[in-house]
Amino acid sequence: MAKRDYYEILGINKGASGAEIKKAYRKMAIKFHPDKNPDDKTAEDKFKEAAEAYEVLSDGDKKARFDQYGHQAFEGGGGFGGGRNMNMDDIFSQFGDIFGGGGGGSGFGGFGGFGGQRQRVVKGSNLRIRVKLTLEEIANGVEKKVKVKRKRQAEGVSYKTCSTCNGAGQVTRITNTILGRMQTAAPCTACGGAGQSIDKRPSNSDSQGFLVEEETVSIKIPAGVVDGMQLKVTGKGNAAPGNGVSGDLLVAISEETHPTLQREGDNLHYDLYVSLPDAILGSSIEIDTVTGKVRLKIEAGVQSGKILRLRGKGIPNINGYSRGDLLVHINVWTPKTLSKEQKSFFEKMKTDEHFSPKPESSDKSFFEKVKDMFS
Repeated sequence: MAKRDYYEILGINKGASGAEIKKAYRKMAIKFHPDKNPDDKTAEDKFKEAAEAYEVLSDGDKKARFDQYGHQAFEGGGGFGGGRNMNMDDIFSQFGDIFGGGGGGSGFGGFGGFGGQRQRVVKGSNLRIRVKLTLEEIANGVEKKVKVKRKRQAEGVSYKTCSTCNGAGQVTRITNTILGRMQTAAPCTACGGAGQSIDKRPSNSDSQGFLVEEETVSIKIPAGVVDGMQLKVTGKGNAAPGNGVSGDLLVAISEETHPTLQREGDNLHYDLYVSLPDAILGSSIEIDTVTGKVRLKIEAGVQSGKILRLRGKGIPNINGYSRGDLLVHINVWTPKTLSKEQKSFFEKMKTDEHFSPKPESSDKSFFEKVKDMFS
């Protein structure tokens, strides 16, 4: 089943401000909150769906990527905003303050600071790598296997409840103000918000009970990615202490230079050099494309500067709506040196009317060709 548009989920348009996005999510979260809809799987799914939409649209960078590429901008491993299976702790941990936090017992027990019943979920740090792709890999999509050094919990490590926050992962403070008593909550500095501290650990682990190990990670890269795009592989970052969740592996795409093709959006450009005899008599030439070899028919009398458009031989659009074209630019190659016989032949041709330029109305100017190229 296709994923719904994030704007549609929250009932807003693309021009919505940050405050409007937050207001729309708050409305949906209250409506479908699990405490308000106990044992209602449909409401729970809508609650998670709204949280995923808010996670993307409330982040300027992710929102821009979604606006340009849609859901495929987050493919290659899933993730919040990429289709992973979310749990309630993720949502409450990241977006609990959407209601203002600070406790107060509103009846939504455990939603952020509303009841304080949920333990804060700590997430491990993210890892970042760069993956180089050829144009052929970008055009067809590819699965890459990369080696990543990431932290994991050592065998035999054990934790105990943090004595500072009593396992809550946060410390609540009450201060008196002219407006009355105000309650605030902040992550516990003693345990880093994990709610647990190291009890026992192996001698070969670090102070947090971690070991660094190399792991081979498989990354599915969709066709049509662009240079600089970032994909996320959920849960393949560093581990978190205690019962926390692992961070993510962020994959930056780097496009390698192609020896004969140049990319322009979804279109590709190819400079084809044709000999003078082939330009005059016509020919059949085979060229390489990102989808395999293609044979081109060069018409007799072809002019230098002519552009042949091979539809659908470019790069697929990242959203899967269409595929770009391959634009072949004809360049007639003029030899710089000639034999005496060749030179004598062309000397005679100077006065031959067949060699006099006679541009036709169908022979477009350079500027017209550039205009057509971008139309």
